[in-house]
Amino acid sequence: MIIGRKVPSVTFRTRVRDEAVGGANPFRWQDVSSADYFGGKRVILFSLPGAFTPTCSTFQLPDFEKLAADFRGEGIDAIYCISVNDAFVMNAWGKSQNLENVKLIPDGSGEFTRKMGMLVSKDNLGFGMRSWRYAAVINDGVVEQWFEEEGYCDNADSDPYGVSAPQNILNALQSEKIAA
Repeated sequence: MIIGRKVPSVTFRTRVRDEAVGGANPFRWQDVSSADYFGGKRVILFSLPGAFTPTCSTFQLPDFEKLAADFRGEGIDAIYCISVNDAFVMNAWGKSQNLENVKLIPDGSGEFTRKMGMLVSKDNLGFGMRSWRYAAVINDGVVEQWFEEEGYCDNADSDPYGVSAPQNILNALQSEKIAA
């Protein structure tokens, strides 16, 4: 069981806008650590097989974006989406989705995903190594709640989606509050 486990210590290679760079592409590399993303706050992390893919772009990411205020009302400080895609792809995807509330984390090499135990082969789709779909509530770097889609395996015939849907996570957070 992953609940109670600390998230892996990883350095993510991100690209950030910096007007000092100048030119048509004013971005620079910036390393961001797991501690930067997850330390000292309560966050939702959700992972998906790939940027620009149908379920991820039509339902999962947009619904987290729309429900951000509801999550804040349940004590969530930030919402992060991670995918085994590089910073260039994640930035382009974020721009195409007009994101304001969800922050994208590029896991280009899949190191974080592998260390979370969620790296799977999707060679049957021509994707290579990607993340299995999951979500977690993480409090100061420790997994508090875990939402993993059924059927974890390499080269899965389907891409289940429901357990890690934002509506399901919001319901779990609201139920937790009622029970307390």
